Amino acid sequence: MILVFRLGATIPVPGINTSVIKQLVSGNSLLSLYNLFTGGAFSQFTLFALGIGPYITASIIIQLLTIGFESLAELQKSGEEGKKKMSQYTKYTALGLAILQATGITLGVIRSALVDSSWFFILTVIVTLVSASMLLMWIGDKITEKGIGNGSSVIIFIGIVSRIPTDAIAITNQVTSKQIAPWMAIVVVAVVLITMVGVTYIQEATRKIPVQYAKRVVGRKMYGGQSSHIPMKVNQSGVIPIIFASSFLAFPQTLALFMGTKVQNFVQQYLSVSTEPGFWIYRSLEVVLIVAFSYFYTAVSFNTEDISKNMKNNGGFIPGIRPGQPTIAYLNRILSRITLAGATFLAIIALIPAFMTHYMKIQMSLAGTSLLIVVGVALELKRQLESNLVMRSYQGFLNK
Repeated sequence: MILVFRLGATIPVPGINTSVIKQLVSGNSLLSLYNLFTGGAFSQFTLFALGIGPYITASIIIQLLTIGFESLAELQKSGEEGKKKMSQYTKYTALGLAILQATGITLGVIRSALVDSSWFFILTVIVTLVSASMLLMWIGDKITEKGIGNGSSVIIFIGIVSRIPTDAIAITNQVTSKQIAPWMAIVVVAVVLITMVGVTYIQEATRKIPVQYAKRVVGRKMYGGQSSHIPMKVNQSGVIPIIFASSFLAFPQTLALFMGTKVQNFVQQYLSVSTEPGFWIYRSLEVVLIVAFSYFYTAVSFNTEDISKNMKNNGGFIPGIRPGQPTIAYLNRILSRITLAGATFLAIIALIPAFMTHYMKIQMSLAGTSLLIVVGVALELKRQLESNLVMRSYQGFLNK
């Protein structure tokens, strides 16, 4: 599936003058960021020029709607059938967003790059982009279903990693041509490595809540009495808040592409990293969104009420805490504190490489948000791979 994605990211949409699009991308920070998440597919205007963006944006919209609409919240909790319904709603929303985005990009952003201005040709380009985006969404679903890890995260991961050789060559050329000093390149590499270590540390950090199970006598046998713990990860939501925050910040930039030069100039001035005020506003919003999405996704994925109920049903309790509502309050308090610590740490780590690349004027794809995504997805893939290997060894043992 990854091979298909990379192949689609190199096949250009016919009838497009890519040199015009490359000039647009190089002179526009909004398009440069968009190009990063598509793995360079947009600047080449290949089949997957839209990337997985419409699907991720649709996922954010549906997740946020579950807060405001009780029917969607109930549907999300109603088992496998509910998840299938939610998945269908997400896909339909993604299709609508893909059509809107493809139409806006074709009629607005790249209109000057079209070799033929007939409506039939324009419709062909739009249908090609939308179809390829839906194919990419299907590939992501298949990776999630039959592969290792979350498919959308893996596609973004591969898209960012594919830009590393290009960045390495560009920095080497800058050093050899004396555009930047060698020590600056060494500092950037050191910061990237330190950031990777920091992200790994916070991703693996866990708070263990002790749980004691009461002894029960059933017939002539005694059950329970053992000690266990509830593992509460400091960064419970993994890399999802970073992806959501990046997609959320890219949304006004995407809208600006369809709304004329004045709106584009305003967004580029105040909501992009290319200008000084825009850099500070963008990074501040990024920190706020990472923290907010961390709390939101943690609340969705770690249900303290269900955990308390399961503990109570199995005769378990946290030493010094009464079962029921006091246990829920205790777990919520701990979860709130460690989520704040984890989200703040993630936000700080995202800012350090961003400041380095902004003030040292070194263009790197693997910095800030993209670096967090790469490390987070790599750790998740490692964890999934280990669990699959353990399951396989157990199955092999049982078969013997």
